[in-house]
This record gives sequence, C-alpha cells and structure tokens, in this order.
Amino acid sequence: MSPSAGKLSPMGSIGRYMFRTTMGAFVITCVSLTVVMWFTQAIREFDLITSQRQTVFVFIGITGLLIPLLVMMIAPISLVLAAAHVLNKLSSDSEIIVMNAAGVSPWRLVAPFLAAGLVVSLLVSVIAVYVSPLSLRELRDWATQVRADILTNIVQPGRFATVGGNLTFHIADRKPNGLLLGIFLDDRRDPKEHATYLAEQGEIVKNDTGSFLVLEKGSVQRLEAGQRDPRIVTFDRYAFDLSKFTSGQQSVVYNVREKYIWELMWPRPEDALMAESGEFRAELHDRFATPLYPLAFVILAYAFLGPPQTTRQSRTLALLGLIGAVSLLRLTGFLSVIVGVHVPAMLTVQYIALFGSIIAGLWQVSRGQAIEPATAVSRLATAISERFAKATAS
Repeated sequence: MSPSAGKLSPMGSIGRYMFRTTMGAFVITCVSLTVVMWFTQAIREFDLITSQRQTVFVFIGITGLLIPLLVMMIAPISLVLAAAHVLNKLSSDSEIIVMNAAGVSPWRLVAPFLAAGLVVSLLVSVIAVYVSPLSLRELRDWATQVRADILTNIVQPGRFATVGGNLTFHIADRKPNGLLLGIFLDDRRDPKEHATYLAEQGEIVKNDTGSFLVLEKGSVQRLEAGQRDPRIVTFDRYAFDLSKFTSGQQSVVYNVREKYIWELMWPRPEDALMAESGEFRAELHDRFATPLYPLAFVILAYAFLGPPQTTRQSRTLALLGLIGAVSLLRLTGFLSVIVGVHVPAMLTVQYIALFGSIIAGLWQVSRGQAIEPATAVSRLATAISERFAKATAS
C-alpha cells in the first residue's frame, strides 16, 4: 500500500493489524474465561441433570443457557486484557516508540482500539437487551419443571426421601434404561391405614392420566388403625399413583435478571410490587450502563499503556495503575446498582464514574504522554525491585 493510500484510510494497514490482533486476543480470552466460569456454574447442576438420566449433550445444552450472561459480564474484562496484551507486545517490539517518533497521531493509534471497543459494546448491548433474558428464562423454565417434579428428587439410589412427612421412598439401584431395583415405599398418608410396599423392580410411567410408579414382583403390607395384625398381599404388577406429587404447568415468576429491557421500562401489573421495590430501576440502569464498560476499559488501557514508556519499571507501574483503575470503576458500578435499589440517587454514580473515566482517558490520549507515577511511588517500586532481586540472587 502506498503512503498516500495509508493516509486516506481511517486506520491504515497498521490500524487494521492492531484491530485484528486485539479482536483475536479478545475472542481467545473471552472464550477461555467463559469456559472456566461456565464449568464452575454448570457443575452445580450436575446432580439435577443426572437425576433425569439425560445425556452429556443435554447437560451441555441446558447449562449452556448460562453462557450469554457470563459473556456479558466477562467481555469487558476480556477486552481490556486483550488491549493490554497488544499494547505490551507493541511496546516490547519498540513499535510504539517508532510510530511515535515518526509523528503518528495518538488518535490514529487509539482508533483500532476504539473500534474494538464499539464492537464489544454492541455485542454486550444485544446480550443485555434480549439474549441474556431469553436464555435465563429458558433455564428457569427447565429448572422449575425439573424441581417441581417430585420423581426427579426421590428416585436416587441409596437415599431415603420423605415427601410431605408421610410418604417415604427408597431404591437400591437404578439402571441406565430407567429400571428401578429394590423398591421400598412407606405410605402413612391415610391415618386409618399404614401401607408398606416392597418390590423387586419397577419403573416410572407417565401418560395422559397421570404419573405412576409401576411395581413388579412384590408385596404390600397394610395395617389398619386399631388392628394388631397386618394384611399382606403379593402382586406381580401394581401401579402406585404419583400424580399428586407431580406438578403440571406452573406459572413461573421471572426475576429482574430474566426480564426483557422493555419489561423493566414498562412493568406489567403483576410486577408492580417488585417494580416499586427499586429492583427494576436498578436493573434497568445496570443494563444501560453495561455496554459502556468495554469503551471505558479500552480507553483506559490505551491511556495507561499506549504512550511510550521509558523503562520496564514504568510500564509495570502503568499496568498496575490500569488494573487498579479498571477494578475501581467496576466496583463502583456494582456498588452503585446494589445501593441504588434503596437509594435511587446512587444510580447516577455509575454514570459519573463511566463518563468521567472516558473523558479523562481521552484527554490523556490527546496529550500523547505516559502517566508518570509519583516520585514516592517510583522510589518504593525501585526499593521493592532491588530487594526482590537480591533475595532471588542469594
């Protein structure tokens, strides 16, 4: 590409290279962090999944509904890590110093990072407005259905499970095909009769008429109130009705995280009480502010690491300053939303911190100079480095 063509291009070949590198690092970082976070969350639902005898693919599909929410939270952090990686690489290769000496404008260097920030902000916006609530609703519907079905919770080998304090279940084992072995069932629901069922095997059958535990090759012992001797009846096949302990379609109440953004802006009549509590307002402002974090983070990254650094120590201090600024900004946002549930005025603190960081960062970019730490901080860092070097040398 000719020099004139590079000047006409909004970013030029260098800018496009920086943009591609930043987005590539962002994707790798975001995917890695999301997988780690997803695994820690998904493992909590492992028992719930296996109790339904589902396959690994179903397990991944169901718990994968958490991924949009995780991406929404992780994407800004992934972007700042990616930007820091690219800027550190450019500095290590002395490319930033060369471009600065060649008179390249700081705005031209920050442009690819701003473009990456806009892309990530758009991604976060789509997730916050629609994708995350949709996936969380699907997850809630599925979890509600599973937890409401008592059969899911009682059919666990080696455990006694009591329902309502008067119906106890126990099975010795469960085969992969759903066959239950060594069934014990103690029924005390009727105060006039105590019944105990024993069966070699059985299975759960669901049809239009209800849910049944079909027992095979067993006996039932019934003891009527006032009688000393029980009646024992053997059977080859017996259907025990479990319909009373399984739930049909239930109305699911979604929390604020599972509400679409228009439902937060215009609450339905049934959500009036929750809306008055301040939760809707706090969640709505959090959704509005979330897409601003990628932009604020990437601007801060360039403000701290973009200008040429004179020494490796200065670059280390700049990196620590970036970590502190990003952590403080995000912590301010969290506290603003939490306190804003009860104190609406606190919700403005998040916007003040975000726009203040963006303006301060852009002003620092326009200066084209590195953020120099205070003299006392530099001396302290030097002393710590020297002590560390002596300790490792000895």
